[in-house]
Amino acid sequence: MIPSMTINCKGKLLDLSKPKVMGILNLTPDSFYDGGRNQQENLALKRIEIMISEGLDILDIGGQTTKPGSEMISSEVELNRISSILVQIRKNFPDVIISIDTFYSAVAKEAIDLGAHIVNDISAGSIDKKMFETVADLNVPYILMHMQGKPKNMQHQPSYENIIIEINQFFSEKIQKLKELQINDIILDPGYGFGKTTRNNFELLKNQKLIGFGDYPLLIGVSRKSMICKTLNIKPNNALNGTTAIHMLALQNGAKILRVHDVKEAKECIQLYESYDSIQIL
Repeated sequence: MIPSMTINCKGKLLDLSKPKVMGILNLTPDSFYDGGRNQQENLALKRIEIMISEGLDILDIGGQTTKPGSEMISSEVELNRISSILVQIRKNFPDVIISIDTFYSAVAKEAIDLGAHIVNDISAGSIDKKMFETVADLNVPYILMHMQGKPKNMQHQPSYENIIIEINQFFSEKIQKLKELQINDIILDPGYGFGKTTRNNFELLKNQKLIGFGDYPLLIGVSRKSMICKTLNIKPNNALNGTTAIHMLALQNGAKILRVHDVKEAKECIQLYESYDSIQIL
C-alpha cells in the first residue's frame, strides 16, 4: 500500500499530490546565499509577507547554517534566533504552514510549541538521538534527509559505489525506525549538495524517481547551490536561471516540494510543468 501524499500539519491537511513550494527564511548571519538579510525581525516579517504574496505553500525557518564547512552552533543560540520570529509569525500570518529546519530535538519541540507544523532535519536523527522520539511525541510530519558526514566535513571527498542504492538503503533503515515510533507523515529529501560531488548530484537528479520507490513525497533543495554554480562557473547571486532549469528537471523526476529562495519563479516553474504534464502524448 502506497502511503498517502496528504500530510497532517497539526490539523491542516497539505496535499502533496501536486507540487508545492517551500520558501526559505534563514535567520543566520552566514548562510551561503542570504546570510544576514533576515536577522532583523522587521526585515524577516517583510520577507515572509513577500513570499506569501508570491504563492508560498510552506515556510521553512532555520537558525543554523549548514553550508559545507560550517561549524555547529548550540541549541540555545539557535533557539534565540528563531523563537521571537515564530511568535510574530503566528500573530501576523496565522494561516501559514511552518517547517522548522533543525537537527536539535529541543529546538524542534520549542518551535512546534510556538506554532511550527513540520520538523525538517538534515541529519535524519543522527546528530541528536532524541529527535525521532521527540517528533513522535509531537505528532508532526518529519522531513528525512540524506547526508554523508556532517556539514563541517560532508564535502571532504564524498564517495559512493551506487548513490541511488545507498540512499535508498539509508532511507529504508530510517523509515523503519520512524514507523516503529508511529511516525507516518514522512517526506524524503535526497540531500542535494550534502556529502555529494557535482557529478553525484546530477546522477541523483537523473535517477531521482527511484528514491523511496515512489512511496513517499520528495522534497528537493537545489536552489542556487554549487551543482549549478560550479557547472556554470557563476556565483549564487547569478544562479536563479540555473535553479529554475534544475527545478523543471526535478519536477519531471517526481519532486513534490521545491525548497527555494525564490518563490515566485518556483511557482511559475510548477505552473508550466503542470500545463506540460497534463497533455497526453499524441
